[in-house]
Amino acid sequence: MTSSPSLKKNFFMNAVLTASFVVFPLITFPYVSRILQPSGTGKVAFATSLISYFTMIAQLGIPTYGIRVCAAQRDDKVRLSRTVHELLVINLFMCVLSYAAFFLCLFLVPRLKEERPLYLVVSLSVIMTSLGMEWLYKGLEQYSYITVRSVAFKFIALCAMFLLVRTKRDYVIYGGITIFATSASGLLNLLRAHRFITWKWLGSYNVRQHIKPVLVFFAMTVASTIYTNLDAIMLGFLSTDTDVGYYNVAVQIKNVLVSLITSLGVVVMPRASFYVRHGEMEAFRRVSVKALQFVMVSAVPLMVYFILYAGEGILFLSGPLYGGAVLPMRMIMPTILFIGLTNILGIQILVPLERENTVLFSTIAGAVTDLVLNAALIPSFKASGAAAGTLAAEFIVLAWQYAALRKEASAAFRQIRYGAIALGTVLGCAAGLPVKMLHLPVFWALALSAVLFFGVYGCVLLLLHEPVMSELWSSLLERGRRFIQKRWNKD
Repeated sequence: MTSSPSLKKNFFMNAVLTASFVVFPLITFPYVSRILQPSGTGKVAFATSLISYFTMIAQLGIPTYGIRVCAAQRDDKVRLSRTVHELLVINLFMCVLSYAAFFLCLFLVPRLKEERPLYLVVSLSVIMTSLGMEWLYKGLEQYSYITVRSVAFKFIALCAMFLLVRTKRDYVIYGGITIFATSASGLLNLLRAHRFITWKWLGSYNVRQHIKPVLVFFAMTVASTIYTNLDAIMLGFLSTDTDVGYYNVAVQIKNVLVSLITSLGVVVMPRASFYVRHGEMEAFRRVSVKALQFVMVSAVPLMVYFILYAGEGILFLSGPLYGGAVLPMRMIMPTILFIGLTNILGIQILVPLERENTVLFSTIAGAVTDLVLNAALIPSFKASGAAAGTLAAEFIVLAWQYAALRKEASAAFRQIRYGAIALGTVLGCAAGLPVKMLHLPVFWALALSAVLFFGVYGCVLLLLHEPVMSELWSSLLERGRRFIQKRWNKD
């Protein structure tokens, strides 16, 4: 039987992991963007977006399905091992097909021939991700291991970045380091898996039972990956590497913020699947409500702040050459809220309830919206047109999923303290906006405005007894009290 860490511990460890997704880009991206310039970062962004499609084919929907099925079987090592073996067979078979398609494209598509070494290096993520079985570790809620491992690999990549990326011609090296940071840990996962499963032949394998649900999740992933990476792909073909570089900066900042918002949903999904499997629906509803409250409380102020300070944020992270990224960044900031909510409605509620078809249809609707708007807007508006397509696509996905869950989710949404969030945001703006008139250096402008904006926002929510903020504050006070008491007794 695999013991389950507490949900609070999982959330804490995932918060540390999420913090690493914030800290490391803050250290590396200002350096890399200035060395490689928009053209170099655009080449790598285009390559990673393109390779993500081949990774998607190799994964075949297993990353999400694997979490659910492993979480449900974590108390039975034999069943869990058999399931992992079956999923790995599917994974590796699809990996071979994916590489066959990749090499065909590499030698036939002129756009890819120009940067063949870059695509070969970035394509290593396909095999590393396939062998990595991240879904096993997430299904078993091994977030302490995931966090320590990921931070260690990021630190190694950070050192390599400063040592090896020295001129604008080093974009291939940068692409390789990026893949190492995100995918190389899969090899460690494979070596460590014997702690949770057995590798011996178990017999009675039934690969076929997984095909239908895996294909449903694959269809969801296809649609999601299309409109997640389609912008960079279409910009690369319809515009220039420089425009891809502008858009990539805006997306990088958005992705960091989204990872902050979705950190709770990541750790809750395996537990939610476990609750549904064992009929504990009240516990399932309770964690869903908390997750929705957390998203609203955290996403709204982040969205507003980075709309107001988009110019300063771009200047600080990437330098004056990336002025073309400011408007796209402002346009895609509302997607922080949209993605945060759909992460809860889709991944945490609909998937554990085995209603993934609804998630699939919503994602297809978003992908179609993105494709149509990109085709119409990118030729004229370039990066801003791509941002508009993404904004509309994410809104369509959210609207579809909310409509499907209106009965189940309406009660949860009614428990959100919208008035407190709105008042806190308005007063935070009033406190933070005057910093713009001080004409401070960009770092100090961002630091001071953030302290004022989020400080006032947090105080307002505490004074109005907003549940999430109140619980967080109480938890911090309790931890502080225990720490002081422990130090006092030790002395």
